[in-house]
Amino acid sequence: MQNERWLLPEGIDEILPPRAWELEQLRRDLLDLFHSWGYEFVIPPFVEFLESLLTGTGGDLDLQTFKLTDQVSGRLMGVRADIAPQAARIDAHRLREDTPSRLCYLGTVLHTRSDGFAGSRSPLQIGAELYGHGGVESDLEILRLMIQTLDLVGVRGVSLDLGHVGIFRSLAGQAGLDSSQESALFDALQRKAVPEIEELVAAWRLTPEQALMFEALAELNGDDALAQAGERLLAAGDDVHQALAYLRRVADGLREWMPEVPVHFDLAELRGYHFHTGTVFAAFVPDIGKEIARGGRYDGIGRAFGRARPATGFSADLKILMQAGSAGERDRDPAPKILAPWSEEPSLQHRVMELRGQGMRVIPALPGQHGAAREMGCDHELRWINGKWQLTPV
Repeated sequence: MQNERWLLPEGIDEILPPRAWELEQLRRDLLDLFHSWGYEFVIPPFVEFLESLLTGTGGDLDLQTFKLTDQVSGRLMGVRADIAPQAARIDAHRLREDTPSRLCYLGTVLHTRSDGFAGSRSPLQIGAELYGHGGVESDLEILRLMIQTLDLVGVRGVSLDLGHVGIFRSLAGQAGLDSSQESALFDALQRKAVPEIEELVAAWRLTPEQALMFEALAELNGDDALAQAGERLLAAGDDVHQALAYLRRVADGLREWMPEVPVHFDLAELRGYHFHTGTVFAAFVPDIGKEIARGGRYDGIGRAFGRARPATGFSADLKILMQAGSAGERDRDPAPKILAPWSEEPSLQHRVMELRGQGMRVIPALPGQHGAAREMGCDHELRWINGKWQLTPV
């Protein structure tokens, strides 16, 4: 039988040199960016008790979460599939601030299956969350930070998709749909299956106005979707018109702050429906058929931890960002790599420490090793010439 002990599980990946170093450099740059915006870095645990980990997140995250039993307490634990709910717990229960708080994070999450967003089952999730403010301004701050994140990574040609989960939720409530009907209609809307939507609303004997509004949702996407929505959802309740007005204010702010970024609207876009409560958004780039960053508003998730706070944020997989961007290629390992002879001679050791202090990489040649400087990937050697240790090209 073939030895397959070296194989990794499907969807679980590892990063090798030199890409691992490029990823680490990118991580540092992005955390510095978040820090400059006032976001405080947190490192939540990789596992938590399940009831804490999944509070307020809905069934989607539950299906993505690996479960295990804690041998100490006997309680069920989960391996985190998303860090954003953990950050909300930290804000609500640990920090307990009355002023707006800004948190950022970066860490591995684990998924039971690939969700099509990150590609792998072990994304390296980076994100930023803003708590304690429920207005358009905080959504705009998060959107601006997301775009600047993509720009720093070297992602070009970014466009934004913008929606609002409150529109569908309010229409479902206005029509008196039960949970199974809401779920069936939600699924059809995600696929924009207009004939199926028509069949569903006809079977439920909704009023003609209600049926037409659900059918309209699947078609309300594109640059002029908000203008059309004002007419096609005219019979909707106040909550729907408030959500549309909110989206218009976000769109106006985006045009003011980032006029170069195209914005498209999709009122049937319900990503994170059981988690988000308001605006949802995603960033796309040409030639990649899935979003490379996403986020939205999720007010009230902290209620289960004792404090319901407005919240908005975004996240991305750093590995996907590095693939889509040009930052790693541009900054590929610029430091010289120097091979030094093995010796305890003080002047050599002093020179080695001096070079390392200047940001250069100095590798000792171990006694009896195989391979010289070129085989070791070094571009210089440290040699004793004219009474001092000097660098010589290989």
